[in-house]
Amino acid sequence: MTHADRFQIATQGNTQIVDVTAPVVRVLGASGIQQGLLVVFVVGSTAGLTTTEAEPGLMTHDLKAFFERVAPEGANYQHEATWNDDNGHAHVRAALLGPSLTVPVVAGRLTLGTWQQIVLLDFDTRPRQREVVVQIVGE
Repeated sequence: MTHADRFQIATQGNTQIVDVTAPVVRVLGASGIQQGLLVVFVVGSTAGLTTTEAEPGLMTHDLKAFFERVAPEGANYQHEATWNDDNGHAHVRAALLGPSLTVPVVAGRLTLGTWQQIVLLDFDTRPRQREVVVQIVGE
């Protein structure tokens, strides 16, 4: 059995981190699937998904500081020269993180740890309306 759905989320960009666990859990609940794999995918090339503890230090500082060290906003990116825009760092950061995440489903629940949430990181330089696709394969 396969079930797919999608939801929209408004983001502000600039490495904003948004906990999307609740809407993903709602999609899983609507699917009726008890055992399988759930894939979460963010559409676009300037955002990514991962899991982390959605606590203030990580959400407002630590992850942002990490990505700033790895792909600084003010660095020289050929993408910006090609397209005459300002978000080369956003594309590099998103490519490093990746647009999708797979989570096992056991007994109708995501197998996330006690302090583990699914988060979307929007690296772009402006607010966006992000589309997140959830697909579940199982029984």
